[in-house]
Amino acid sequence: MHGLRALARHRHSLAHADRIVLRDLVFRGRHGVLAAERELGQRFEVDIVMQTDHEAAAASDHIDDTVSYVGVYDQVRSVVEGPPRALIETVAVEVAREVLSGNARVDEVTVVLRKPQVPINGILAYASVEVSRDREWLESLRRA
Repeated sequence: MHGLRALARHRHSLAHADRIVLRDLVFRGRHGVLAAERELGQRFEVDIVMQTDHEAAAASDHIDDTVSYVGVYDQVRSVVEGPPRALIETVAVEVAREVLSGNARVDEVTVVLRKPQVPINGILAYASVEVSRDREWLESLRRA
């Protein structure tokens, strides 16, 4: 049964590959393994890609039939500027959970979290993680 639902969801996602994208959100957070990272804080950059269905919004042309960009921005900010985490992987998964929990119209979310100021003895633009989570994953957390 689980496999059939996943197949049906996949077919639906191919038929309706509508997305809302919020790119280059910037926040100051206190995440990292080192004490100095948690003390001083640093810049974090986030991209959010939400898979949804635009049919209702396109038909009605009404804000209530889509996902609020402002709401999603605030949800992401609450996590990234929230309690410190050692790993950016943890932060990215928490962002995904928050976006899915707060937006019934979002079927799947991809979160890219970039950390430009990585404490490495070398030169790099940033370190990043990317996570994708769907509504089925969220439901499995609720059942656990």
